[in-house]
Amino acid sequence: MSSQQYPTSGYHVQQERPEAPPSLRTAVKLMYAGAVLSGLSFIIGLATTGSMRQAIIKASSGPLTNTQLHTAEVGGVVVIVIWGVLGVLLWLWMASENGRGRSWSRIVAGFLFGFNTLDLLFALIRPAAIGSKIFDILVWLVGLGATIYLWRPDATRYYQQSKPFTEPGPSPPNFLPTDWHPQV
Repeated sequence: MSSQQYPTSGYHVQQERPEAPPSLRTAVKLMYAGAVLSGLSFIIGLATTGSMRQAIIKASSGPLTNTQLHTAEVGGVVVIVIWGVLGVLLWLWMASENGRGRSWSRIVAGFLFGFNTLDLLFALIRPAAIGSKIFDILVWLVGLGATIYLWRPDATRYYQQSKPFTEPGPSPPNFLPTDWHPQV
C-alpha cells in the first residue's frame, strides 16, 4: 500500500490504496489481451490489403478508374493503420488507468466499449476479409468481458475506496490587518 500527501490550500489529501479486487485484475488482464488482439487484427488487416482491391470493386456502384481504385486502396490502408495503432494504445491506456483505480477510467472504458460496439456493427457490413471480421468479434468479446468485470460490485467498492479523502489542516496565513476592508 502506498500513501501520498498532496498539498492543497488548507487541506492535506492522503490516499491509502487498497489492493485491487480479483474482478478488476481480471478486467485489466482482459484489456491487455484486447491490446494484443487489436495488434494482431492490425497485422492481419495489413496482410490482407491485397484482397481489398476486389472488395472495393465489388462494393462500388459502378466501374472505377485505376486512379479511383488506387485512392480507395490507399484510404483503406490509412484507416487500417490509424485504427490499428489507436486501438492498441487505447487498450493499453485503459488497462493502466483502471489498474491504478482511476474512477474516471472505468467510465471512459465503458464509452470506448460503446464505440467498439458501433465499430463492430460497421465492420460486419463493410467489405473486409473474413479473418479481419473474426478478430473484430474477438476484440469486442474481450471488451465485453472487461466491461462486465469493471462494473462488478467489488470493483465498484475499490474505485470508491481509491478516491482521495481530505482532512482539515492548518488554515492559510492571513497577511491582511484584521480591520482592513477593501475600498470601493
